[in-house]
Amino acid sequence: MAVTLITGCSSGFGLLTALHFARAGHTVVATVRRPDGAPALRAASDEEDLGIEVVPLDVTDAGSVERAVAGALEAHGAIDVVVNNAGISLRGAVEDTSVGDARRVLETNVLGPLRVIRAVLPAMRARRQGVIVNVSSVAGKVAQPFGGMYSASKFALEGLSEALHYEVRPFGVRVVIVEPGHFLTCLGDNRLVADPDGVSPYAQLRRRWEVAASRLPGRGQPGDPASVAEAIYEAATTPDHPLRRLVGADAELIAALRRDLDDETFERTVRTALDFWD
Repeated sequence: MAVTLITGCSSGFGLLTALHFARAGHTVVATVRRPDGAPALRAASDEEDLGIEVVPLDVTDAGSVERAVAGALEAHGAIDVVVNNAGISLRGAVEDTSVGDARRVLETNVLGPLRVIRAVLPAMRARRQGVIVNVSSVAGKVAQPFGGMYSASKFALEGLSEALHYEVRPFGVRVVIVEPGHFLTCLGDNRLVADPDGVSPYAQLRRRWEVAASRLPGRGQPGDPASVAEAIYEAATTPDHPLRRLVGADAELIAALRRDLDDETFERTVRTALDFWD
């Protein structure tokens, strides 16, 4: 049985991924920011007798990361798979985004995975085996208005992950980037808002964009978040899995357009399709 450590398991992709791995027979160390977090995960684990371990881990706190990883290594002797799933989003114009809020996003979405990676890699390298799955987003491939800071964090995570892929493969460690599109999860519940009072000069434009974006494929009928958990599992357990994995009809469409069109044509196509500005 492989030992899998997953961050951000209180809800959404993390909760579903923890259940998916446990049902497949993995020993799952599901981490949450607050010690009393993840009541739904605990209940599901107990009901199905999955034996999921729920452990406190705050990805923004190096000490917390080190304690959780050391505890898992001591208890199980190895960590075979790490899923860096914990993340937060921020909605708002770049100009409205405070440096403090930007720092919170980067601390969680970029430096958080870095802390976990640094904690688990020495043991993985020593054993010459292991898998690191970093949960990014299609926003890490294509930025959208009023999601600039979130996209910036995911662009950074993509670059970090790609470099890591080359660096650790000679040591027997695989890296995979999973890039979901739009799914209904609890990520929005913890979203930071750069203009909470709606007084920004960008407020009207943002509302127009949100209406336009709702017409994107997949937005009216978001996919099942369980498909992301399945994709993460396949990425972790398929030895020849490619570096990147898109999940969702909207993610596949957007990424295909971005890949096949030059910058000017891509922008013109998006603006025409969404009638975003004159």
